[in-house]
Amino acid sequence: MNALLVAVLVVPAIGAVGAVALPDRAGRLAGTVAAAVALVLAVPLYRDSWFAYGSAAVRPWYEMDVSWVPGLDLRFHLGVDGVSYPLIVLTALLTLLCCAFTLWRVPEPGRGNTLVALLLVIEVGILGTFLALDLVLFFIFFEVVLLPMYAVIAIWGGEGKAHAARKFVLYTLFGSVLLLVGVFTVVVSAGTADIVALTGGFELSRNTQIAAFILLAIAFAVKSPLWPLHTWLPDAHTQAPTVGSVILAGVLLKMGTYGLIRVGVGVTPEGARWAAPALGVLAVAAIVIGSLVCLAQTELKRLIAYSSVGHMGFVLLGIATLTATGLQAALIGNVAHGVITGLLFFLAGAIKDRAHTGDLTRLGGLRERSPALAGILGFAAIASLGLPGLAGFWGEAFAVVAALYRGGPLWTTLGVVAAAGGALTAAYFLRLLRRVTHGPAAGALEPPGLARVEVLVWAPLVVLALVLGLLPALVLGMSDFPINVLTSVVGS
Repeated sequence: MNALLVAVLVVPAIGAVGAVALPDRAGRLAGTVAAAVALVLAVPLYRDSWFAYGSAAVRPWYEMDVSWVPGLDLRFHLGVDGVSYPLIVLTALLTLLCCAFTLWRVPEPGRGNTLVALLLVIEVGILGTFLALDLVLFFIFFEVVLLPMYAVIAIWGGEGKAHAARKFVLYTLFGSVLLLVGVFTVVVSAGTADIVALTGGFELSRNTQIAAFILLAIAFAVKSPLWPLHTWLPDAHTQAPTVGSVILAGVLLKMGTYGLIRVGVGVTPEGARWAAPALGVLAVAAIVIGSLVCLAQTELKRLIAYSSVGHMGFVLLGIATLTATGLQAALIGNVAHGVITGLLFFLAGAIKDRAHTGDLTRLGGLRERSPALAGILGFAAIASLGLPGLAGFWGEAFAVVAALYRGGPLWTTLGVVAAAGGALTAAYFLRLLRRVTHGPAAGALEPPGLARVEVLVWAPLVVLALVLGLLPALVLGMSDFPINVLTSVVGS
């Protein structure tokens, strides 16, 4: 079973090579098959958390640890547990859906096989980040996604693609430098890069942990994105092609929040405790500011992009509380956001392709012109605004509960303000639906109906948004044990 950890990375890598080597249509098909195989390989990695062994804070279900660079004592150390598994499956699923989507439609200037190859390389980087249990290996996989995502935006993006791609790469490079320095600080001070051994502080001094956490937290905040380091996100989302936006919002942002839990809180707990109040304040600021900006947005994809700033603010608030409830909220919030926002960007792309505009003032009458599309958009919007019974509810509700549970004037205030931010989320999504689905018809849709491929690609996300809303234990159950162990070890 441990061989699956490597196979999950090797299969999409081989698929990327095959996609480029084959002609366009055949390459897209080969890449889609590779993505499907990667998903099939990822699903069996699940194991009940209670079978985890050892006394460490990180207890992988399956683990692979071999010498990589003996001279530098670097190891190829991979593992999966209840914290990483849901994100691994989500990454494999969204990549498959995006690759399958290219079989039907490829954005200008074509070359769909190259686009699929880049999506698969991004998948390798994201999956490697979630699987890595060595800090140096974690950093390498973390950086793998940079150039492929830059290319996806710069080649297949919209009119402002060059500016958006440059902004994305500059912000990400800034975060990468800080991440490298933070990793170097920890590894040199501890004498090891093993995340399993490092979790809990590994006798690192308090000052070292604080310094390392500041570097790591800023790097992860850029990727998350946390206000005020979020300004690359709206441009990247708006200009990226549909499949690029889905991957970017669905799983690439989760690399930051996952890293903050696994590395930031786990490896430098003293630094996390020291910075928790500031992180909580910035998270709530992201919730409120992101929601207020959404209320003023008139472009469809840009509104959904800014909504990610607010939703990820709830994830970061949960992490900032340093409680088991808060970290659980962050994990299920990550998965729910990936499912729902991935669906929203698929829908936004479909609407823009049909109406040839993303201007909300010119998108009215969707309910009459395409009732099926309007119905799915309505479902995705109410799932994203946190309606109980759908996936978006649990992460936001638990984050607020965790803040209130921490108590004290600061955390109580943050919990109340975050809850008010949730009300603003409802306001801007209802405004979106009023304009797009119920507003006066502004033009024809080409075509008004749904293609079979669209139904097949969107259906898994619709089902997951409903299932996770009704059965949150599917995620919370597998992460409960590792999160409780983590919080007990770090003393949170």
